[in-house]
Amino acid sequence: MSQNAMAHRANQAYRGAAVCVPPLKAMIMLLDRTISFLRKSMAAQEERRFEESFVQLTRATSILRGLSHNLDFARGGALAEQLYNTYNSLILACLRLHGTPQAPENFRRIIASLAQLREAWEFVDGAAAKALGPVAANQFSALTPAARR
Repeated sequence: MSQNAMAHRANQAYRGAAVCVPPLKAMIMLLDRTISFLRKSMAAQEERRFEESFVQLTRATSILRGLSHNLDFARGGALAEQLYNTYNSLILACLRLHGTPQAPENFRRIIASLAQLREAWEFVDGAAAKALGPVAANQFSALTPAARR
């Protein structure tokens, strides 16, 4: 599958999730999937199944690309810019590291970074739910995939 087709598929998934899942929950789910794909890529690489490893890596980076392209900079301001830079740095790091001898150690660091980002979104989701109730999810939509409905 080509990169454009993968990106299109990822965007469709984000838009579908936006309809069915609150934006903050969607962020958490997308980061979970990204982590899962990176773990699968790492495992396949360690087992010398390089093609499968690259497929999984492409899936992970497609999600990150979709997240970076669905930020609303007008509403998200400096935080949206920081998230954009973070997502793109992670994409570049993944692609540069794939197939290198130090890849497993560095992929663990990338996964740890994504896990921290996921925990931050989970904290925001919990705090927003406590403070604002059901309308809280809309307060953060500029930084989540649902922003482009």
